Amino acid sequence: MKIIPAIDIIDGKCVRLSKGDYETKKIYHENPLDIAKEFEANGIQYLHVVDLDGAKAKTIKNLKTLEILAAKTALIIDFGGGIKSRQDLKNAFSAGASQVTVGSIAVENPEICAEWLGEFGAEKLILGADCLDRKVKISGWLTESDLDVLDFIKDYQKNGIQSVICTDISKDGMLQGPSFELYTEILKQTKIDLIASGGISSIKDLEELKNIGCSGAIIGKALYEGNISLKELQKFL
Repeated sequence: MKIIPAIDIIDGKCVRLSKGDYETKKIYHENPLDIAKEFEANGIQYLHVVDLDGAKAKTIKNLKTLEILAAKTALIIDFGGGIKSRQDLKNAFSAGASQVTVGSIAVENPEICAEWLGEFGAEKLILGADCLDRKVKISGWLTESDLDVLDFIKDYQKNGIQSVICTDISKDGMLQGPSFELYTEILKQTKIDLIASGGISSIKDLEELKNIGCSGAIIGKALYEGNISLKELQKFL
């Protein structure tokens, strides 16, 4: 199982939110590169970067930060937030992202996402399936759709998607454990590579996610608050 620390960016700074609420913003690092280098120095290979400004504005806002992270580390970066057009995708890849997460656009314009899967390849795109009470939410989690998250994932599996990041928003940033039941249901009914996100609070949570079959786990606040140490993660690397 891949261990994937998260760097969420507002105004070029590394922050965390609780349940996606921008009013709960807490700044952890003024310079995201410093924390990315610390991850890399401790054997981490992957990094999940979210442009929270971009998610809200519906266009990429922190491309320069992505460029710096990609240029000055060897981390394999997946990037999301504000991806609305083919040019956005190209810009993210040009800035150094290895993969791009499509969330809002995947809900609003599935035809375009199907085209992108054909053009860029399924290995380059990750489906962002973020939900609250099973309903997919978009635009920085500010807008709710009427899509059930499992149906949403199944539809994209038919279109060739291979990897999905699924966040249960009610768990995000709360340090109370991830949504094991939801992930188990998704894994039983699909054949996608599921990356768990939201609520991870301990090494025990990571062990359980690995046991149920998740291919990756995104860790945010648990690292920044010290609930999980980089040293403890060595057993997964």
